[in-house]
Amino acid sequence: MQIGKVMKEEKQGFFGRLKAGLSKTRNQIVKGIDSVFNGFTNIDDDFYEELEETLIMGDLGVRATDSILKNLKKQVKENHIKEPAMCKQILIDSIREQMKVDETAYDFEVKQSIIFVIGVNGVGKTTSVGKLASKMKEQGRSVLLAAADTFRAAAGEQLMVWASRAGVDLIQGAEGSDPAAVIYDAVNAAKARKTDVLICDTAGRLHNKKNLMEELKKMNRIIEREFPGVHRENLVVLDATTGQNALQQAREFGEVTDLTGIILTKMDGTAKGGIAVAIQSELQVPVKFIGVGETIEDLEKFDANQFVNALFDLEENGQGDIPC
Repeated sequence: MQIGKVMKEEKQGFFGRLKAGLSKTRNQIVKGIDSVFNGFTNIDDDFYEELEETLIMGDLGVRATDSILKNLKKQVKENHIKEPAMCKQILIDSIREQMKVDETAYDFEVKQSIIFVIGVNGVGKTTSVGKLASKMKEQGRSVLLAAADTFRAAAGEQLMVWASRAGVDLIQGAEGSDPAAVIYDAVNAAKARKTDVLICDTAGRLHNKKNLMEELKKMNRIIEREFPGVHRENLVVLDATTGQNALQQAREFGEVTDLTGIILTKMDGTAKGGIAVAIQSELQVPVKFIGVGETIEDLEKFDANQFVNALFDLEENGQGDIPC
């Protein structure tokens, strides 16, 4: 009972931080939506056009906006809704629907897995590796880290600090060494130790995609040869504060590897949090984790209900109608 209470308090604590972190995004998106709903007395083409512009300007993206508005128009017609205020809940539920993540997205929590974490420098990639390791260790999983970003100076040292904080082991090579050699050593160490999860920090050199592609191919060949059948994940780390640039980065990484999920960092204090909706819709790749701070506890599994409730300043588990 006490453990459940502590877990509930931690979850509520994260929701509170998420709600606070999304305050600038709320001002950008929700205030704009409210002004549209309050500024029109009829649901007509002008209303939809204004709403479309507001959603796109809020970084929700063209594809997600189009899908949200199609669903809104369909429900307005089917339910014979005449007043804008009467369909605000439909809009919120449509945004929520865009964000849902299938439970199978977290198979790596129960299967023996190798996770590649990729992303450009400065997005919080190495930090996310450390936080993810800590979370999985707390779940009772045995975790090993691989410092395969041998390109960036001090990346190995930074990861060593996080490994120490998380209480997990680290496999690393010398700075500038072949990252594939690090992966080879890490994969064989994981096999020998029967480690549940091997998390690999990789270099993210998008300015030279050919080198990155060859590097990833080489590492993938090693894993397929040394550890066939192991569950694989490729998680790209994106900085929410960069908005549409984050979406472009995800697209480019998607050209060099099969992305299975997104870790969206720096959601606290950005006005561009709507990019979470756009990325998932545009790329059909789920946001699996969301970060709202610097501490280990500030990386959480993504929850569509939690995100939308925090964005619209609702209760944590609120699913009820918005008052008209």
